[in-house]
Amino acid sequence: MKQLAIPCLFFRSGTSRGPFFLQSDLPTEATIRDKIILGAMGSPDERQIDGIGGATTLTSKVAIFSPSPHPWADVDYLFGQVSINQAEIDWSPSCGNMVAAIGHAAIARGLVTGMDQTTTIKIRNVNTNALIEAIILTPQGQVIYDGDMSIDGVPGTAAPVLLNFMEIVGSKTGQLLPTGYCREEIEGVEVTCIDVAMPMVIARANDLGKTGYETKAELDADTAFLARIARIRRIAGERMGLGDVTNSVVPKFAIIAPPRYGGNITSRYFVPNVCHSAHAVTGAICVGCCSLLKGSVAQGITTSIGSGNEMVIIEHPSGKIEVSLVTTNQGSSMIVDSAGIVRTVRLLLSGNVYVSSRLWN
Repeated sequence: MKQLAIPCLFFRSGTSRGPFFLQSDLPTEATIRDKIILGAMGSPDERQIDGIGGATTLTSKVAIFSPSPHPWADVDYLFGQVSINQAEIDWSPSCGNMVAAIGHAAIARGLVTGMDQTTTIKIRNVNTNALIEAIILTPQGQVIYDGDMSIDGVPGTAAPVLLNFMEIVGSKTGQLLPTGYCREEIEGVEVTCIDVAMPMVIARANDLGKTGYETKAELDADTAFLARIARIRRIAGERMGLGDVTNSVVPKFAIIAPPRYGGNITSRYFVPNVCHSAHAVTGAICVGCCSLLKGSVAQGITTSIGSGNEMVIIEHPSGKIEVSLVTTNQGSSMIVDSAGIVRTVRLLLSGNVYVSSRLWN
């Protein structure tokens, strides 16, 4: 069998990594498209040895981009979480880290023209219909990657990318509090089920027998703890109107604790069955909003003051992530006008990924 060459760009985007495909370079039929991507990534296989996947949830991701028909947006972005051990791609969530490189990909493939000094690219996330504004450095119209910005979870420094997330409340459920409660009990544990940029179930660490300061390795090794939060997540998914979430990565789960290193709150974020080595961007936005929401499980442990324009600093296993939130509290609810976050990007490869021609016939 011949091999097919599929053009792709391979980015480290925020604290995630994966191939970026122009939609027109892939099959239009979704089943065949997914077979192509699974073949390119090397799934299903725990090592992804026969593909370009990185054998972790953070490095088994894919982005598809295209010109947008949306009146506001320049580019459409579709995110896929590629399963490592199963022949599945979950297209339901978004990824705020992978979106950081969409502007770079759009300029590289000629969808957007780089402006002098900075280029603002308007992106529609097809998974959730969220609107994101990416501002990237383009001196003389050329993308640059070198810079002095560092983000925890990534070694070294690079050029900053400012992401402004808009229309993010009710990303999948249509509501800030999809169960109708700011705080409720599941399996004897108080949780807040909240949907801002990403549907999440958030609980206090000490209610689950944890400090919240454990390392990723410590949490991943506690199978009884992981099984317990999996049960809570499944029940919460039903209550949030998401159906049976057993085989879905949505909603995500987080445990929170008071900060220890000058931040506003500590978070351990699960994706969904292992702890994230750092913190997802969309998850940081959601945890940040929970920390500002009166009556949530974060009340009493966060140092956030709940002002209308606040920088929330979230401590995670690899350091900190900062989220700039513009909100309006309305009793036990809130309006989220925008969320801003800075990421960095590096182009790792540009060329073709090869798959067997039998996958696309």
